[in-house]
Amino acid sequence: MEISDDTVLADTRHWIEKAVIGLNLCPFARSVYVKNQVRIVVSRARHLDAFLDELDRELDLLQATPAEEIDTTLLVHPTLFPDFEVFNDFQNVVDDVVAEHELEGIIQVASFHPQFQFEGTTPEDVTNCTNRAPYPTLHLLREDSVERAIESDAGDAEKIVERNLQTLRDLGAEGWKRLLDRR
Repeated sequence: MEISDDTVLADTRHWIEKAVIGLNLCPFARSVYVKNQVRIVVSRARHLDAFLDELDRELDLLQATPAEEIDTTLLVHPTLFPDFEVFNDFQNVVDDVVAEHELEGIIQVASFHPQFQFEGTTPEDVTNCTNRAPYPTLHLLREDSVERAIESDAGDAEKIVERNLQTLRDLGAEGWKRLLDRR
């Protein structure tokens, strides 16, 4: 059964509002989200080459557009990457694409996946949820925006990560499920 673009967008927005912003997992998400500077693109590419073409277009668009219009982009594909390990390995290709566009140090890409798992954790470890989204997602971020966010949040990225992990531990797996329940 195909998931509609409207459903993918609604699920992604719900995750952003309830988890990313609601739990303050990303210190700069709220400000750009409320200013409507977050672009969410649902990909329907049928193969990796077509998805990479979409990534190329989104990188070019982000580079060519002032941050006041589009600060960050989420490229979401609901079906192409059902396996987390394949998606995780694909991140190496994504990094190469960023380099090909000569955007290293300008744009970074964070990845999110419904089965995201940190090395050394078990699949059910709730801390994995810091990088879990409803669908496989590439988050294209302007590095200067990331730097400003880190500076405004005590200036220490490691503290942000630790805070996020503790937030998830405190919430627990059941709390995470309730948070994202749309019923």
